[in-house]
Amino acid sequence: MAKQPKKTDRQAVIDSIRSQQSRSENRRGLAIVGVCVLVAVLIVGAAAFKPLRDWWDLRAYANDSLGEIGAKASTCQKVTTKKAEGNQDHVEVGTPMTYPDSPPAFGQHWNMWDSMDRKLYTTSDRPELGELVHNLEHGYTILWYDETIADSSSAMDELRGIASKLQGTTNLRDKFKAVPWTSEDGDPFPEGQHVAFTHWSVGGVGQTDASKQVGVWQYCSDLSGSALEQFMEDYPYMDSPEPTVV
Repeated sequence: MAKQPKKTDRQAVIDSIRSQQSRSENRRGLAIVGVCVLVAVLIVGAAAFKPLRDWWDLRAYANDSLGEIGAKASTCQKVTTKKAEGNQDHVEVGTPMTYPDSPPAFGQHWNMWDSMDRKLYTTSDRPELGELVHNLEHGYTILWYDETIADSSSAMDELRGIASKLQGTTNLRDKFKAVPWTSEDGDPFPEGQHVAFTHWSVGGVGQTDASKQVGVWQYCSDLSGSALEQFMEDYPYMDSPEPTVV
């Protein structure tokens, strides 16, 4: 008959097993913590990378004026206008909005508008059309860009450069937004055109006759800071139904 281990021996074996299990669990715990820390570092790093990359890319335009960024103004078509309607025609936020023009320059709109702080948007965070048309009523010039521009890293760099020249909220001459136009919004731009400027004009600064209001468009085959600069000079924020509302 085998000799039974003493109680103290059995306890020593149990303690050894428990110690090994504890060390194993500690190692697993440390491994999990390490993985969590690594994931957190990667998330923070990814979040920080884009602003840093954008800042780095913008250095190329630091010494350029708005008119020096992008293609020549000749890349854009002639300005066109159309009788406007919808002044003060506000509807509740969330009301579905569709517009006959691609993109819109006037029309019925939501009773909310986007603040002046943000100048450049992508498809993931762009305000709704009903909101942006209200911005047009307040004198904003909107640059709309299609998927051809959105899919080009160099074009988006130029667009960030253009937007950087119109930053700020104190000078109302900088009432500007650059936003994407997608197939979900409406028909595409005219063939070969990938950029559009729009403005809601009252027919000239100081004009109060609502019948004189027009929507203004200019289509471009490429980004042109020069053409945008001229457009905003010809149709300033004061030439709008509600110019002093930011």
